[in-house]
Amino acid sequence: MRGVTLDTGALIALERKDARINALLERVAEHPDACLNIPAGVLAQAFRDGSRQVRLVRLLKDAQTRVLNLDEDVARAAGVLLGVRSANDVVDACARLNRQPVITGDAGDLRRLDPRVELHTV
Repeated sequence: MRGVTLDTGALIALERKDARINALLERVAEHPDACLNIPAGVLAQAFRDGSRQVRLVRLLKDAQTRVLNLDEDVARAAGVLLGVRSANDVVDACARLNRQPVITGDAGDLRRLDPRVELHTV
Protein backbone atom coordinates (compact mmCIF):
# COMPACT_ATOMS: atom_id res chain seq x y z
CA MET A 1 0.00 0.00 0.00
CA ARG A 2 1.43 3.37 -1.04
CA GLY A 3 -1.05 5.30 1.02
CA VAL A 4 -4.16 7.40 0.66
CA THR A 5 -5.12 11.01 0.23
CA LEU A 6 -7.59 12.53 2.67
CA ASP A 7 -10.06 15.19 1.59
CA THR A 8 -11.89 17.67 3.78
CA GLY A 9 -14.78 15.28 4.38
CA ALA A 10 -12.36 12.70 5.74
CA LEU A 11 -10.89 15.20 8.21
CA ILE A 12 -14.37 16.25 9.32
CA ALA A 13 -15.32 12.59 9.77
CA LEU A 14 -12.19 12.11 11.87
CA GLU A 15 -13.23 14.92 14.18
CA ARG A 16 -16.72 13.43 14.44
CA LYS A 17 -15.20 10.09 15.47
CA ASP A 18 -16.70 8.33 12.45
CA ALA A 19 -16.05 4.58 12.68
CA ARG A 20 -15.39 4.29 8.93
CA ILE A 21 -12.50 6.77 8.93
CA ASN A 22 -11.05 5.13 12.02
CA ALA A 23 -11.15 1.72 10.30
CA LEU A 24 -9.53 3.09 7.14
CA LEU A 25 -6.78 4.83 9.10
CA GLU A 26 -6.12 1.65 11.06
CA ARG A 27 -5.66 -0.23 7.77
CA VAL A 28 -3.15 2.36 6.59
CA ALA A 29 -1.31 2.21 9.94
CA GLU A 30 -0.72 -1.52 9.34
CA HIS A 31 1.65 -0.49 6.52
CA PRO A 32 4.44 1.61 8.06
CA ASP A 33 5.69 2.72 4.63
CA ALA A 34 2.28 4.08 3.57
CA CYS A 35 1.58 7.80 3.66
CA LEU A 36 -1.51 9.70 4.69
CA ASN A 37 -1.43 12.64 2.31
CA ILE A 38 -3.38 15.79 3.10
CA PRO A 39 -3.31 18.54 0.47
CA ALA A 40 -2.65 21.92 2.13
CA GLY A 41 -5.96 23.25 0.80
CA VAL A 42 -7.80 20.38 2.48
CA LEU A 43 -6.15 21.25 5.78
CA ALA A 44 -7.11 24.91 5.32
CA GLN A 45 -10.75 23.95 4.76
CA ALA A 46 -10.92 21.72 7.84
CA PHE A 47 -8.63 23.31 10.43
CA ARG A 48 -10.26 25.82 12.77
CA ASP A 49 -9.02 25.46 16.34
CA GLY A 50 -6.16 23.15 17.22
CA SER A 51 -7.07 23.18 20.90
CA ARG A 52 -10.48 21.71 20.02
CA GLN A 53 -9.47 19.52 17.08
CA VAL A 54 -7.36 17.11 19.07
CA ARG A 55 -7.84 14.18 16.71
CA LEU A 56 -6.78 16.24 13.69
CA VAL A 57 -3.73 17.65 15.47
CA ARG A 58 -2.75 14.12 16.52
CA LEU A 59 -3.08 12.95 12.90
CA LEU A 60 -0.91 15.84 11.69
CA LYS A 61 1.83 14.82 14.14
CA ASP A 62 1.73 11.18 13.02
CA ALA A 63 4.89 10.04 11.22
CA GLN A 64 2.83 8.68 8.31
CA THR A 65 1.09 12.00 7.65
CA ARG A 66 2.33 14.45 5.04
CA VAL A 67 0.78 17.82 4.23
CA LEU A 68 1.26 18.42 0.52
CA ASN A 69 2.02 21.98 -0.49
CA LEU A 70 0.22 23.74 -3.29
CA ASP A 71 3.17 24.93 -5.31
CA GLU A 72 3.14 26.28 -8.85
CA ASP A 73 3.48 22.87 -10.52
CA VAL A 74 0.62 21.38 -8.49
CA ALA A 75 -1.51 24.48 -9.06
CA ARG A 76 -1.02 24.27 -12.83
CA ALA A 77 -1.75 20.53 -12.92
CA ALA A 78 -4.88 21.01 -10.81
CA GLY A 79 -6.02 23.83 -13.07
CA VAL A 80 -5.58 21.71 -16.18
CA LEU A 81 -7.55 18.84 -14.60
CA LEU A 82 -10.34 21.24 -13.63
CA GLY A 83 -10.42 22.69 -17.13
CA VAL A 84 -10.57 19.30 -18.82
CA ARG A 85 -13.39 18.14 -16.54
CA SER A 86 -15.31 21.46 -16.38
CA ALA A 87 -15.00 21.45 -12.59
CA ASN A 88 -13.97 24.14 -10.14
CA ASP A 89 -12.97 22.63 -6.79
CA VAL A 90 -9.21 23.12 -6.52
CA VAL A 91 -9.02 21.04 -3.34
CA ASP A 92 -10.65 18.04 -5.02
CA ALA A 93 -8.28 18.38 -7.97
CA CYS A 94 -5.26 18.47 -5.66
CA ALA A 95 -6.53 15.39 -3.84
CA ARG A 96 -6.88 13.58 -7.16
CA LEU A 97 -3.41 14.47 -8.43
CA ASN A 98 -1.71 12.10 -5.98
CA ARG A 99 -2.86 9.05 -7.95
CA GLN A 100 -3.84 7.36 -4.71
CA PRO A 101 -7.11 6.17 -3.28
CA VAL A 102 -8.97 9.12 -1.75
CA ILE A 103 -10.91 9.04 1.50
CA THR A 104 -13.75 11.46 0.89
CA GLY A 105 -17.01 12.77 2.16
CA ASP A 106 -18.09 13.80 -1.36
CA ALA A 107 -17.56 11.08 -3.93
CA GLY A 108 -19.55 12.83 -6.66
CA ASP A 109 -17.13 15.68 -7.30
CA LEU A 110 -14.10 13.40 -7.33
CA ARG A 111 -15.83 10.91 -9.66
CA ARG A 112 -16.47 13.77 -12.07
CA LEU A 113 -12.76 14.62 -12.03
CA ASP A 114 -11.76 11.01 -12.61
CA PRO A 115 -14.35 8.21 -12.91
CA ARG A 116 -11.62 5.62 -12.28
CA VAL A 117 -10.43 7.01 -8.96
CA GLU A 118 -10.56 4.57 -6.04
CA LEU A 119 -12.74 6.20 -3.40
CA HIS A 120 -13.54 5.32 0.17
CA THR A 121 -16.52 7.32 1.34
CA VAL A 122 -16.97 8.41 4.95
